[in-house]
Formats: sequence, structure tokens, C-alpha cells
Amino acid sequence: MGNIKTHRIKTISEFHRFRNLPKPGHPLISVIDYADIKHTAENNSLSWILDFYSISLKRTSNAKFKYGHQECDFDEGFMFFMSPQQVFSVIIDKHHPPINSGWLLLIHPDLFWSTSLAKNIKQYDFFDYSVNEALFLSDKEENTLNGIIENIQQECHTNIDKFSKQIIITHIENLLSYSERFYNRQFITREKVNHQILEHLEKLLTDYFENDDLISKGLPTVQYVAENLNVSSSYLGNLLRTLTGQNTQQHIHNKLIEKAKEKLSTSNLSVSEIAYELGFEHPQSFSKLFKSKTNLTPLEFRASFN
Repeated sequence: MGNIKTHRIKTISEFHRFRNLPKPGHPLISVIDYADIKHTAENNSLSWILDFYSISLKRTSNAKFKYGHQECDFDEGFMFFMSPQQVFSVIIDKHHPPINSGWLLLIHPDLFWSTSLAKNIKQYDFFDYSVNEALFLSDKEENTLNGIIENIQQECHTNIDKFSKQIIITHIENLLSYSERFYNRQFITREKVNHQILEHLEKLLTDYFENDDLISKGLPTVQYVAENLNVSSSYLGNLLRTLTGQNTQQHIHNKLIEKAKEKLSTSNLSVSEIAYELGFEHPQSFSKLFKSKTNLTPLEFRASFN
């Protein structure tokens, strides 16, 4: 992977030219059938940086995808989302060209100007998920999204008038809302995988707070936790909120308070010493957090044991 060149594509028309596709029907949005994409050794040994959004539903074989730090094989259908400026690589088996089906939706950010999505697009965290956190769809869900894509494609090839932009935006909003619903369903239905993540999170935090290195390392960050669980921080936060009602930072704080209670009830260390051992530079910050979580100051909590 290290020798792969990075190719930046600034416009949707440029993407079409690069993939030897006909000109897009609309300059700022395009729906592409994966079956129409021709694969060559040259254009499949690249890392891509796109200056526009990409939403993909595809089935493929004999190809590996790398997005961020994750590399995955997908033989079944999956859906994933990319924001502008994210790096994405495809590695093709030279001896067995991939068989692709599905669709690729490309949307330039300029399409969102003066629309509700100009600001709201940022609320969809799945644009920051990794490929290994892709959305797997039931046949019914896939049919729902395919219907929306057909509507977008039809509107893009209709004569553009004053209603076109808002109609397209509405279809995109529907696509994103359904995707959010289906991701939420996936958090719940992929029970085994997701509960393994919860178990690993618990062990990771327990080991971290049992370590005497807290003084030098400080408190664990959300990014540290996500990287050690091999998921993106946005995916982990959404998963935890769905399954437990709390985000990653709250889980870190809960483990911290659990450790603080142990030290307050079983040692003679001062509050300042405990704060220092738990990675706080300032005892006041520790005391403030402790009270916000327990409704007691550290000293009040300690006094309850005497």
C-alpha cells in the first residue's frame, strides 16, 4: 500500500473523465452504476482524494478497500459514506478483475449552498466512519434506498428548472435520514459484535486506570480509546449512545469516578494526591467533575464512610 500514488479529483466531471464515463447530467451531482465503471491497472492502483461527497452502495469481489487505517474485504453488499478530502484506496486482484454492482452517488458541496443541508450535513456522523463500519442493509432497506437513488437520477436528467435543486436536496435528505435509521438498527441488531466492543471498552478502561502511569499519561482521550478498539471515534460514540445512553467521554468519566471512589474509601491520600494520581493537573478540576457525577465533593464522599 505504501507505493500507491494519491490522485486528487476536484470535480464530478473530472471523475467521470477519469473513469471513462459519459458527462454527468448535472455538474454538481451524479449517480453512477458501478457496472459501468471500467477497471484498469492504472486507475486501480491509486489512493483517491475527492473534493466532494461520496455515498456508495456496492457489491464487489476480488478487491480490497482501504479507508483511513483500515483495510477490508467485502464480498457482500455494503454502504459507506465519505466527506471531501478523505483518502480512499482500492487494490484490485490483477488476475481476477472485480465484479461490481450497485451505485455511487457523488455530490459537490456547492450543491448545498443556500439550502438546509449546507449546515445540516455536518450532523451525519457516518461520513466520518471507516469502511469496516459500513452499513449492511436488508433487502427491504436496500430497495428503499434504491428507490430514492432512482428519483435523484431521474431529476438529474430532467431539464433543470427553479424546482430542481430543492427536489434533489429533499431526496438527499431522505437518503441520509433513512441511512441514519438503518445505522441505528445495525447498532442494535449486530448484538454480538457490538457487545464485544463494550467488553473490550470496559477492559481497556480498567487496565488504563489500574496503571500507575496515569500521572505521566494523563486521562485517556476519546481518540485513544477509539484507536485501541479499532473503530472511529464517531462510530464508537454513536454505538455507545444507542446501547447505553452515554457517549465515550461519559464512559471514561464513569471509570474515573469508580477509581476515585476506591481511592477515597480505601486510602488516606489527600484529594490533591488522588487527583494527581488520576492524571489531573489541577485538583479543582477533579473535585468539580467528581461532584457533577456524584452530587458530593470528594471529602463529603469520604466522610460518608466514617
